[in-house]
Amino acid sequence: MSNLVFRNVRHQYDGVNSVDIAHLEVGAGKLVCLLGPSGCGKSTTLRLAAGLESPIEGEVSIEGEVMANDEIFVGPEDRRVGLMFQDYALFPHLTVEDNVAFGLSHLALAERRARAGTMLETVGMAAAARKYPHMLSGGEQQRVALARALAPSPRIILMDEPFSGLDVVLRNRVRDETLKLLKEMGTTVLMVTHDPEEAMRMADEIVVMREGEIMQQGSAGELYNRPADGFIAAFLGEVNRVPARRNGDFYETDLGPIPISAAIGEGAVDEILVRPEAIRFLPVVDPKAPTGEVVLSRNLGAFSLIDIRFESGFQATARVASFYQPKVGDRCSVSLNLSGVFIFPRPGNSE
Repeated sequence: MSNLVFRNVRHQYDGVNSVDIAHLEVGAGKLVCLLGPSGCGKSTTLRLAAGLESPIEGEVSIEGEVMANDEIFVGPEDRRVGLMFQDYALFPHLTVEDNVAFGLSHLALAERRARAGTMLETVGMAAAARKYPHMLSGGEQQRVALARALAPSPRIILMDEPFSGLDVVLRNRVRDETLKLLKEMGTTVLMVTHDPEEAMRMADEIVVMREGEIMQQGSAGELYNRPADGFIAAFLGEVNRVPARRNGDFYETDLGPIPISAAIGEGAVDEILVRPEAIRFLPVVDPKAPTGEVVLSRNLGAFSLIDIRFESGFQATARVASFYQPKVGDRCSVSLNLSGVFIFPRPGNSE
């Protein structure tokens, strides 16, 4: 069952399409991330789901109930959705408990306090019930905002860049805690992020958007390992753009010959995309293998980034285990793992 469905939904700002989605579903109990660069329409998509914007065409439904189409528009207050924003939007003049209870005005006072207490206990913030937002850390405020969003038992939680205000170390911990809680509660979530690592870390499914349209939807593994085009391949992770020339059944490159059978689609190819981790260093210099000179070597803890320059002047970056740390000036030979190689034809061209 799908909690949220978009069908042929279009939205415009100043006559220009900001969203043009043929079909989007968020399954019950799933966490789906809208991912893409700034201005791609992901936040507008979230606002359409929340009822903060209305489509000019198409239909938005939640749990089979139409929220918006040509004849119906249900306001955000009646959609039973929970909202979380990047600034948390906590009321500074209300206590933590009163912030969580704010959306429960339909309940009696005692019931509101009991529900707020339960949710604060759930997110580990019961001891802070009488505090005010300014007395809390960023991570604590984030948990209070989550408790407030969950308190009315919404049909879906909509999250807009909810972790962007946290420092890197805290962000990872809070993301993991939030994901664990949402999964334990079986909550359906649609989340917006521009951070591919965050999307891959949290989402059951990732929806990559560009210029208001959905380019590809799938699991992190599917999108990272089988991207639909070069834009998605480069957005989900670093790539080397390797010049290529066709020679029979292979493309000749500085990283070695790559079989044409690895190509996605047919057409003329100028360059091939290669993930840094797909470049493997051989234990010894092999005159029969592609060989270059190390020009930069950086140890980043869990892995090392090695820049290697080949005779043609082409330079590539490899990601390897951190115990491997060649010196600048060393000559190294490499091979390729073809699972990290992507070949996309130029649009509108054929060989």
